Amino acid sequence: MNKKEVNELRRRLAPEKCAISKIYGCFVNGAKEIVSEVDIPLGTVSEDDAASYLALLKKSLSGTLGKNLIDIVFSTQQVLDSEEHRLLSALRESALADEEVRQQFYRCVTEALDMDGENYVILLAHDTYDVPYRSKDGEKQADASDQVYSYILCSICPVKDSKPQLSYCADEKNFRNRTVGRIAAAPMLGFLFPAFDNRQANLYNALYYTKSTSDLHQEFIDHIFHIEAPMSAEEQREVFFAALSEAL
Repeated sequence: MNKKEVNELRRRLAPEKCAISKIYGCFVNGAKEIVSEVDIPLGTVSEDDAASYLALLKKSLSGTLGKNLIDIVFSTQQVLDSEEHRLLSALRESALADEEVRQQFYRCVTEALDMDGENYVILLAHDTYDVPYRSKDGEKQADASDQVYSYILCSICPVKDSKPQLSYCADEKNFRNRTVGRIAAAPMLGFLFPAFDNRQANLYNALYYTKSTSDLHQEFIDHIFHIEAPMSAEEQREVFFAALSEAL
């Protein structure tokens, strides 16, 4: 995927533009136990809440290509017959409505992911995008769409206890130190499946997001995608300078 394609999808993740009807997911504690599940129809929550959910998902399409956003490439054999590709495809084809498939995915994530004892929330959304046709001069022609792009987007966000802050208490007409409970922070990792290459679905690729360019959470990549994890940006830099030093 290129930057334009990523940005095109990012613009979809606004309450007035996206076709996401539900957010699914689960809350996982530091012992890797699923404490509760998320099943939120966006049409039944406030605009602020809907925007907050979409903002967390949108974060999984942010950063620099090749550093924060990394191409995951499946082999032909994986696409034809593999458990990992079947699971991702089943999530997409069911539009996340199949509870058994969702539970299988949650188990895969909790078994694989090492968050150093932190609580976290898995967020999943499915969207169907009627891709506008673009002429050679780059002009959109929405009424000439010939592609429907169906995809899933996942964000995995640490859940942290909020710090006490002074908050106004109307009953007492005074400020008191209060906490607002646990807060879902910006995602540490996430992914888009399938990739949006040449403005259409590419089942041979996914786009993986990592907040930290030094820690790709290779255990997650290995367990969910079953591919050899790419080198992080820092590892690539170290290899480059090592080769340069040797050559000099």
